[in-house]
Amino acid sequence: MRFLIDFFPIALFVAAYKFGDIYTATGVLMAATVVQTGIIYGIDKRLQTLQKVTLLLVLVFGALTLLLHDERFIKWKPTVLYASMAIVLAAALWVWKKNFLQILLGSQLSLPAPVWSRLTVIWIGYFLFMAAINAYVAAYYSTEDWVNFKLWGYVFPVVFIVGQGLYIARYLKSDTEAGTGS
Repeated sequence: MRFLIDFFPIALFVAAYKFGDIYTATGVLMAATVVQTGIIYGIDKRLQTLQKVTLLLVLVFGALTLLLHDERFIKWKPTVLYASMAIVLAAALWVWKKNFLQILLGSQLSLPAPVWSRLTVIWIGYFLFMAAINAYVAAYYSTEDWVNFKLWGYVFPVVFIVGQGLYIARYLKSDTEAGTGS
């Protein structure tokens, strides 16, 4: 269910592009992201920082795209988002000595501190990869190719999440087994 909520703005964006143009698709993306944010707020009764930042960037970059009639803004929005997330996680971990992933997810997952540190580094790498690949496609490919990449590039987060699950599963198992043995 959550996957569908996360995916529907991109699906609507791609559909609007196929039946219209990048500017129609941008307006649809903006509206769909507002609706998505409302649904998430309705379910969770709160928004996570990433959801707020995503909404803000979609609205700002979307508005710039529409007002200036320049598709580069919406095409570069993911790069800005991913690079920003990588910078925040890296600065928190290595400058402020805080692990934002552990702060955000620690109440849901019980993992050893070194695992949280490795996860954060993995997330930093993932965000940098996503920023770089979006920048490459936005800079060197047509808008049509970039829109197709937005749809089919959704495989990267899916693979990443599955990989994360496989990585942390061994720590969750041993934590569960340790809890049942007492």
